Amino acid sequence: MSDENRLLAERYVVGALIGRGGMADVYQGTDTKLGRTVAIKILKADLALDPTFRSRFRQEAQAASRMAHPTIVRVYDAGEHHAADANGNPVLEPFIIMEFVSGRTLKSVISDGPLDPERAVRITASVLTALEYSHRAGVVHRDIKPGNIMLGEDDAVKVMDFGIARAVSDSSATVAQTTAILGTASYFSPEQAKGETVDARTDLYSTGVVLFEMLTGRAPFRGDTAVAVAYQHVSEAPVKPSEINPAVSRPLDMVVHHALAKNRDERYQTAAEFREELILAGEGQLPAARPEVDASTALFGSPSAAASPTEQALRQLTEDTTVTRTQRRPPVVWIWAGVVVVAVILVAVMIWVMSLSAVPPVNAQSQEIPDLVNMSQENATDTLRDLNLVSSVVEENSSEVVAGNVIRTDPGAKTLVERGSVVRVIISLGAKTVSVPNLMNLPREQAEAKLKEQGLLLGAVSTQSAPAAAAGIVLSTLPAAGEAVAPGSTVDLTVSDGQTSIQDVRGQPLTVASDTMSKAGLNVISQPDASCVRQSGDLVTAQSLPAGSVPQGSDIVLEYCTGATPTAPSDTPAAP
Repeated sequence: MSDENRLLAERYVVGALIGRGGMADVYQGTDTKLGRTVAIKILKADLALDPTFRSRFRQEAQAASRMAHPTIVRVYDAGEHHAADANGNPVLEPFIIMEFVSGRTLKSVISDGPLDPERAVRITASVLTALEYSHRAGVVHRDIKPGNIMLGEDDAVKVMDFGIARAVSDSSATVAQTTAILGTASYFSPEQAKGETVDARTDLYSTGVVLFEMLTGRAPFRGDTAVAVAYQHVSEAPVKPSEINPAVSRPLDMVVHHALAKNRDERYQTAAEFREELILAGEGQLPAARPEVDASTALFGSPSAAASPTEQALRQLTEDTTVTRTQRRPPVVWIWAGVVVVAVILVAVMIWVMSLSAVPPVNAQSQEIPDLVNMSQENATDTLRDLNLVSSVVEENSSEVVAGNVIRTDPGAKTLVERGSVVRVIISLGAKTVSVPNLMNLPREQAEAKLKEQGLLLGAVSTQSAPAAAAGIVLSTLPAAGEAVAPGSTVDLTVSDGQTSIQDVRGQPLTVASDTMSKAGLNVISQPDASCVRQSGDLVTAQSLPAGSVPQGSDIVLEYCTGATPTAPSDTPAAP
């Protein structure tokens, strides 16, 4: 069954195939209603038969539609298309309509070789910005990898495929239940590999893996099978990126090391924290000092509960548990070390408690207003509706925002409000304009005064001959009357010069010549001319004013022939 040129939901035309994934194929398409290019994700036929997968596919659309951020691929629509296979059997095809992003995947970019560290830092920072937004919305991506990161013009980052994400609050779901579909082993976090519940820090680990791959051109762990790679994520430490690519600085080594900590409590806790230290490292500054040693040898190692029984047994076999007591009390240095550690913990707790008071309370009924500036009215109202917020559209002029797009919202972006709250969406009418007034047949002075009343300026003034208009009367304007222009614009005037143009009417019948001169605004005076030989009718023999431009209302004398008509020769011969 050919997918191209099909029509979905009587609106979306399916175009060329542009990508394949584990769950769906992606096509370039056209939204015939809005006339825009979109990406269409269609669930694979074998999975569409499974109600569980169809349900997960719908959840993908619901989760992703909540995302409205420049670094995240937007989801516009979703539905199910009834079609027929090659044998004519009915099939159901769930689909999602997404923003079309022109560019390359980060995967294809990395295939060309390691990226310049500065470029890798810039791309990773944008990915972390997207994750910071999604984590605030309560959604963990769970499948951050180069194939899910698009790079547009000037390396503009768009993170896509939040389809395998679930709300952070859904803590009962584990990766072990969905390993056949969700995630990619090369980018698994240790907790994913062990089938534990995941949280936002899982995405940060995967981002660390992507950063490692951008800096070195390969993933930190490789193996013949997915199981072998997953085991390395759990039990083996990665090499420093600088050992593979000497262009990588020591500060970047430290950031990667911190991001790839096996214990999630020891790695970055938020995307903002990760991004902040990454940017500092990109500038050559060392991040907060952290021992680059295995967690098991640190003063405060991983909790024993985090290790599996097998790991604990291996540790007991390899460690010397014999202890020789040489004194009855611990050395003084350890006592002071303990006092310092306790003091540091108490200070940290106090700072944490004080910071909580500065953060507005968040509950299940609260919702953060997204940044809708420069978004179209339709997309903005759809986004608010999906967040269970009510939009109230207000229009106003703006010279900075395109007509039909959002200028601002009230309350503003990132404000926490109750679900069901009304959000005023201010839509641009474009730049403020005024209409050019009708100045026809007005004297120049009155026309200029009328322009000032409209907030317009008098521009160039040119003259033109017009028989019916006195000198100084407005004949036309540029721009024309009724056209919309910006306040303060200039309007050019064409006014009458008080002249009229006449032609040479000699040889014309008197009645025709008189009518022509009258229409030109002249006073016609007729005088007979008996000196001429009259041929036929009263023909004009002379005019007092020459052809050309003359003052309006002038007198013109037209002389017409009244001489004798010549006698025809006689046919009778003369008498002898």
